[in-house]
Amino acid sequence: MATKTKKAPAMKALPGPDDIHREVLDNGIIVLTRSNFNSPSISISGLVRVSALSESDDKLGLADFVTSSLMRGTQKRSFDQIFNELESVGASMGFDSGIHNSGFGGRSLAEDLPHLLTLISESMREPTFPEVEVEKLRTQLLTSLSIRAQDTSDMANMLFDEILYADHPYSKPGDGTPETIKAITREDLIEFHRDHFGPRGMVISIVGAIEAKKAVSEVERVFGGWQVEAQKETPVLPPYQPMKKTVKRHHSIAGKAQADLIIGTTGPKRKDADYFAATLGNAVLGQFGMMGRIGASVREKAGLAYYAYSGMSAGSVGPGSWDVSAGVNPKNLQKATDLILKELARFTKSGVTKDELADCKANFVGRLPLSLESNGGVAGALLNIERHQLGMDYLLKYPEMVNAVTRDDVLAVARKYIDVNKLAIATAGP
Repeated sequence: MATKTKKAPAMKALPGPDDIHREVLDNGIIVLTRSNFNSPSISISGLVRVSALSESDDKLGLADFVTSSLMRGTQKRSFDQIFNELESVGASMGFDSGIHNSGFGGRSLAEDLPHLLTLISESMREPTFPEVEVEKLRTQLLTSLSIRAQDTSDMANMLFDEILYADHPYSKPGDGTPETIKAITREDLIEFHRDHFGPRGMVISIVGAIEAKKAVSEVERVFGGWQVEAQKETPVLPPYQPMKKTVKRHHSIAGKAQADLIIGTTGPKRKDADYFAATLGNAVLGQFGMMGRIGASVREKAGLAYYAYSGMSAGSVGPGSWDVSAGVNPKNLQKATDLILKELARFTKSGVTKDELADCKANFVGRLPLSLESNGGVAGALLNIERHQLGMDYLLKYPEMVNAVTRDDVLAVARKYIDVNKLAIATAGP
């Protein structure tokens, strides 16, 4: 049941413990709901503990193949029937895969929620993996991999992961390789689904024009009887071994007019105490305004890049990356690399200015309500709160946590994670 707490007047519009309902079904599925009768629609966001970590090296891409096949036919409906029924009511749904979880989501009018949940449940619980559809999908996946092989940005990202996460599961491509996708059989899809899909660890968030108890009862109707006693646990992630020196590698793709560059290291996890200092620092480094200092220095002033920015991913299990990406003319690759390294050295030496930090704080706090204006935005936020165990009062405390970060905090976190002598540098192009 939802607990009652008093919110600060300024934060009344933000979801909190008094209007987020959390309930656990008997089979362990966690249901999060929030009512919003200002819109006639419903948004769903969810996850299941289906992990790419469960793949063998010779079947990389198997989890993605399975989740991409779920809507290709069930025990009750064909591929065409599923999409025709969604289209007839203006609804949508989909599935995707990730390293630690696979996601699902959907959107419909409130009156069509029962039918949407039925289609999601059938696709997740009763896929039949029709052979004709599997082969069509295999062709699509192989085409995507062929396109990836000619994309300098994609190949630089793959190479960066191979360098940064050497001998670690994070170094492997989640969508597989042409060889592994060709090797996956229909029986592999059936077996993987049977072993890994189940209610244990599943979370579903529903936001929109429906009462909380009604939303829970609809989830219970389609998922409450789901029991998979043999559902396998996600493999334990092995420890990460930090880089001991800078490693630079290039992936050649003939005939390209652009080269892509990624320079970086690992960053904090989502629940680490220095997460907010890192994410604010990253905004100054390569996000805020015209892509922060990196964008101003490499693109605007020096004119060396088509784009240049920094990014930070922070998971709840393993170490995410903190990196700088740029697309450049191949002849400017070394100049852009040197300038980015110079900016990283400056960042770790002096941190951020008072005005830079103040501007980013105002941006972070000001954009929060905007990100929660749609049912989909709230549903995604509730799912992330549960995924990272942030607490139901997280959104209410968010402005306070952002504003508590100091310049010293940012400098400390920059020095903690970024060592200009221990970086992964990946490039792809001619």
